[in-house]
Amino acid sequence: MNAIGFVYHEEYLEHDTGPEHPEQPDRLRAVIGHLNKTGVLKNLRQLRPVPASLEWIQKAHPVSHIQTIERRCLAGETVLDTGDTHVCKKSYSVALLAAGGVLRAVDEVMDGKTKKVFCAIRPPGHHAETQTVMGFCLFNNVAIGARYAQQKYGIGRVAILDWDVHHGNGTQEIFWTDSSVLYISTHQYPLWPGTGASNEAGEGEGEGFTLNCPMRPGSGEQEFIEVFQTKIMPALHKFRPELLMISAGFDAHRDDPLANINLTEQSFAKMTELAAEIASKYCGGRIVSVLEGGYNLDALARSVEAHLRVLETS
Repeated sequence: MNAIGFVYHEEYLEHDTGPEHPEQPDRLRAVIGHLNKTGVLKNLRQLRPVPASLEWIQKAHPVSHIQTIERRCLAGETVLDTGDTHVCKKSYSVALLAAGGVLRAVDEVMDGKTKKVFCAIRPPGHHAETQTVMGFCLFNNVAIGARYAQQKYGIGRVAILDWDVHHGNGTQEIFWTDSSVLYISTHQYPLWPGTGASNEAGEGEGEGFTLNCPMRPGSGEQEFIEVFQTKIMPALHKFRPELLMISAGFDAHRDDPLANINLTEQSFAKMTELAAEIASKYCGGRIVSVLEGGYNLDALARSVEAHLRVLETS
């Protein structure tokens, strides 16, 4: 069996958000350290990314928006939005490298070298809308990766499963009118950013290709698995994706400080098993999983381990 691919680059640590910010370099240090300690890392196929070209970033964001982010980072600005998207001079180049990590993962699974790849990247991406940075996100890594898979490899149908505890408003907005990408989100509701109600289902050609599964505060594994079995799995079976991407935020863990959902690392393992079942049936086993949130360092590291162990055996 091929090893699971693992995208990482030490330059991801150079995106400096300041000492009190939850999306900090220590998140990746915790993940790498834990995977080393548990022996998981040595079994992974190490994939070194290169920065995404502007050609591919522009599949999700206009060039004027990209240039504005570059200019403001290089000018030494430290906050790009109304408060929580902190940056440093290197953040623009690191964000290109994060998107490039997802492109490297897509190449890997489409070339058949590895069926499943996890991208340990930052900054995260799923809150980044076409022309808006927000929620710690500069570029929408998963959206760029989905467009890349479609346009470079001729993939017709991409499913994006987003289980971050915050709704992926950016991914939803980018694919709102698109029937070739099925966007599915489980998220605490109500909670920032305030989007993701169950009646938000897409428009035009994209109507019915956004599936929001808002979860009440305090929900746990039982409620999530029920939603998978009654809503998410039927939608994926109907869509028959050719590539499955996961916006793998682990901040729905019960120990996470930014929300109130009660999943454990074993909950993420069970959701990974269900995702892998779909990938095996329709995608030739191909999964590209991309790190989003997760802000309790120990819970994040254990959850990534559980996720990887299932990917390795599925």
